[in-house]
Amino acid sequence: MAGPATDWAETIGDDETGKFARQAELIRAAHRLTTARHGKGRFLHRKPLVSAVAHFEVLPDLPPEARFGVFAQTGTRDALVRLSNGSFDVQANTVPDIHGFALRILGVAGPGALGGTTDHQDFLLINHDRFNAIDSEAFVEVATLAAQGQLSALWTLLRRHGLGGLLGRLKDLRRTMGKPFAGYAAETFNTVVPHAAGPYAAKLLIEPESAAPMTGRDPGADIVARLAAGPIRYLVKLQFYTDPQATPIEDHRAVWSAPLQTVGRLTLLALADTEAQQFDPWGGLAEHRPLGEIMRARKAAYRASQLGRS
Repeated sequence: MAGPATDWAETIGDDETGKFARQAELIRAAHRLTTARHGKGRFLHRKPLVSAVAHFEVLPDLPPEARFGVFAQTGTRDALVRLSNGSFDVQANTVPDIHGFALRILGVAGPGALGGTTDHQDFLLINHDRFNAIDSEAFVEVATLAAQGQLSALWTLLRRHGLGGLLGRLKDLRRTMGKPFAGYAAETFNTVVPHAAGPYAAKLLIEPESAAPMTGRDPGADIVARLAAGPIRYLVKLQFYTDPQATPIEDHRAVWSAPLQTVGRLTLLALADTEAQQFDPWGGLAEHRPLGEIMRARKAAYRASQLGRS
């Protein structure tokens, strides 16, 4: 298999700016509905399970392709972590859901992905290695319609896309929400779509050093109990772009087949209050700017969600 390469490219549509602006308006409207129902909070990943302070360590002797951004220098930085349920709904932790792992690395300095300078680097991960929605338009449609209620969402999808389109979207949703979850001390978390790594491109993964499936069915209670007993350690890995077939930048439904390189360790130390922090995949260095259509859509979507919280 080919090694890490720099010939990756994004394919940007002609009307992405307008499309993403329309999506942001849909998200703002749906956010108002969920805020009226549940109170202030994020649109998605509304229910936090654990907030923690952590240490982020960059390992020595990394290969040249890894030595960019937060991985440019060996050492340890302070970090913040938020673990959450993915739904816009505030529901029991035992209900099947996407599970989020948001990481903020502190003590960073450099040009920001959103312009100006930044003092932190955010990576947002989930317990999946691919997106099931075909693109941001399909994802935003289903997410914002679902906020209006199940019956309304099903009827609208049926009218817009016919029975075949409705069944296809339900199949994608079932595949996503039905994935078994072994717990935060056992699962691997993935940015799913890539970030720049200097001139390279890579997905970032976090996996437990020693996987320990959760006790019981509540992932929040399990990780709180484990953290009370002592630090929880994870390996940080990069999966680099190698070629358009094995590691496509724009096809976020494809599972990348490139090897993983361990580049760091993350240690959760203690519970903390990080609710005031607004984690954002675009919140970080220009050297780690997000890539691909989904990430470009999230640039507008996260801004809409943050405005909704205000």
